Amino acid sequence: MNRELKRVSILVLLMFVTLFGSTSVIQVVQADALRNDARNIRTLYASYSAQRGSILVDGEPIAESVRSRDQFKYQRKYPHGRLYAPVTGYYTLNQGSAGLESALNDYLSGTANAQFFDQVGSIFSGQDPKGASVETTIDPAVQKAAYDALGKNNGAVIAVEPSTGRILALVSKHSYDPNELAVHSTSSVLAKYQALIDNPDDPLIDRAIAGDLYYPGSTFKLVVGAAALESGQYTVDSEFDNPPELTLPGTTTTIGNAEGGDCGGTEKASIATAIRLSCNIPMAELGLELGQDAIGAEAAKFGFGQSFQIPMKATASTYPTGMDDPQTMLSAFGQYEDRVTPLQMALVSAAIANNGTLMNPTLVDQIIAPDLSIIDDPQPTEFSQPLTAANAAALRDVMVQGVTNGAASNATIEGVSVAGKTGTAQNGGDLPHTLWFTGFAPADNPQVAVAVVVENGGGMGQNGWGNLVAAPMAKKVIEAVLNR
Repeated sequence: MNRELKRVSILVLLMFVTLFGSTSVIQVVQADALRNDARNIRTLYASYSAQRGSILVDGEPIAESVRSRDQFKYQRKYPHGRLYAPVTGYYTLNQGSAGLESALNDYLSGTANAQFFDQVGSIFSGQDPKGASVETTIDPAVQKAAYDALGKNNGAVIAVEPSTGRILALVSKHSYDPNELAVHSTSSVLAKYQALIDNPDDPLIDRAIAGDLYYPGSTFKLVVGAAALESGQYTVDSEFDNPPELTLPGTTTTIGNAEGGDCGGTEKASIATAIRLSCNIPMAELGLELGQDAIGAEAAKFGFGQSFQIPMKATASTYPTGMDDPQTMLSAFGQYEDRVTPLQMALVSAAIANNGTLMNPTLVDQIIAPDLSIIDDPQPTEFSQPLTAANAAALRDVMVQGVTNGAASNATIEGVSVAGKTGTAQNGGDLPHTLWFTGFAPADNPQVAVAVVVENGGGMGQNGWGNLVAAPMAKKVIEAVLNR
């Protein structure tokens, strides 16, 4: 009898341990996954019963929750709609979220671990739970200037504070109105979402940090120039042959310079001249001498291959490997399989502007609890040191010459020293060019680094070029920063 009782007791104990273990796993280990599962309708309804925190620009909401009159207590509103869509993203009923709404959902919904005691406090006080607010780094005047400058073009503009990595403007077009995805009707949300997916302009893609990425064109010459200087084997005065046309080794393919002649009209061209006047052939020759490994290593120092969290995840820019000599030469002036985000090219300029130090980019200044206490106050952090201060200064001076007397002249601002580099990237065949500008100002005390990309040749097909279309846009963004 005692043996049977012992067996039963052991069985009951094992069942208790199993139940305790499974409950612990569900409530502790799997809690976040279950809470965030799209099929968890209870969590979905609970998220709308709490007042979601606001997303702020200069203290003013660009995303907020207001009382609703349906079974959901609150309705998400975006007062500026398309202007800030790449920043806020959207928060929908049964169709997920994007942008800061997604990346900082735990804080905005009030469910982050740092807000545990606030949750407990709301239970005992009987008050409705509230989420934390997010103060962004965006400057409203700079964001508006960037949005307006891009006009009806598809493309992106991003402005970064070089010394901190704070993002002052983040614009992507074609844009969308997140209010249309925030309605409390699943059928309406699904219909609008599908229409946005079907739109050939791809409005849901944040072109500033993601998407299919772009050929950087001649803006990549800054990275190759940096690799040359950092190797210790070259200076900005190092010269290369400068013919009007060059046949790539082992092929019948020829490359030329942007203007179709010898760049600058001399038999030799320096690295400084090749960047200032955007000469392809001398840079291709430099790229071959440096080799893809040296260029790739320098690109990595600038952040290529890195998925920056701003806190949204930015697609990593890429510099190809396993190339032959002709491919390496093409890659040296931003063609072949080089692929970048505008964020990446803004960071290249930002590092040059910041004495060779690259800061991690961020969109968040502070996360603020409902009682206005600070939950998180992120501080600037360094990502890398792609250049010595001396080499950064040398490239800065070349970029200034590119604006005052070179291929980036349309970024000129009277009384201000602007450093810049344009790009006109080919997309193959008869496809329109992709147009670029990246740079910073003031050159002697940089307040902003900017990158502008314009798709479809700015409506001019293959007749548009970076200095004609992208440089004036960047100028307006820089002026907005300087006029603050």
